[in-house]
Amino acid sequence: MLQGKTALVTGSTSGIGLGIAKALAKQGANIVLNGFGDAEGPKAEIAALGVQVAYHGADMSKAGEIEAMMKFAADTFGRVDILVNNAGIQHVAKIEDFPVERWDAIIAINLSSAFHATRLALPAMKAANWGRIINIASIHGLVGSAEKSAYVAAKHGVVGLTKVTALENATTGVTCNAICPGWVLTPLVQKQVDAKAAAMGLSNEEAKKVLLQEKEPSMQFTTPEELGELAVFFCSAAGNNVRGVAWNMDGGWTAQ
Repeated sequence: MLQGKTALVTGSTSGIGLGIAKALAKQGANIVLNGFGDAEGPKAEIAALGVQVAYHGADMSKAGEIEAMMKFAADTFGRVDILVNNAGIQHVAKIEDFPVERWDAIIAINLSSAFHATRLALPAMKAANWGRIINIASIHGLVGSAEKSAYVAAKHGVVGLTKVTALENATTGVTCNAICPGWVLTPLVQKQVDAKAAAMGLSNEEAKKVLLQEKEPSMQFTTPEELGELAVFFCSAAGNNVRGVAWNMDGGWTAQ
């Protein structure tokens, strides 16, 4: 379905980003990976799916490095047809205790990076009259949780950016939508599970149940694979007129 197309997925060396990159690769898209940590393993996983894969280690808090990454993607594959803004970090603290530098980093990586990548991807997408921008927001783009001020503010911002991007390109073949996952068992969330287990004297499995029952009626984690399939849908012909949505995949979290 996506043969000849190129997808750039930020924050894609593990977790949700890697799951989405794999799903798009299975549809034939060449992939540009980005993220910290080991890139060779994820590159090999994508290459095994029979597509071309490249990696750029841009620090998503720096506009200049994002510009270099977008130029690298265009030089390598011609242009970015599908942009998945997924890079994100988290910090948990009360507002009055929130370290200012952590606030700045979260806004830069979780929100501003999506703006920079989007502004750089749009000209080529509009020239081709086809493009897909998929922003990985969060359930926290729709609702709040205590002690996550920067993350919630950034993700609400991502949902707003998604709507404006969709509206500005509504008469073109370029769409923009957001995916809002509930709990996904990524390395980021596993850290929260570990902390809860330690604080409450629980086993890891018990801590997972406590985490889920606080928010997610289905009592199950959403998987990176499921999120990848939703991204594939947005890229399909069936997604041509899906524009500006914040699609929650959250086990009923926001239905309550």
